[in-house]
Amino acid sequence: MREMTLAFAAMAVISVGASYALNAAGFSAAQQGTGQAVRLGD
Repeated sequence: MREMTLAFAAMAVISVGASYALNAAGFSAAQQGTGQAVRLGD
C-alpha cells in the first residue's frame, strides 16, 4: 500500500512539474496554436 501511495504522489509531482516546465519552455497550447499571421487584438 505504501508503494502505491508513493507512486501516486510521484506521478502528481512529475505531472505538475512537467506542466510548469513545458509552459516555461513555450510549449503551451496558446503559444503553439497561434502564428505570426493571426491577429487576436483587432
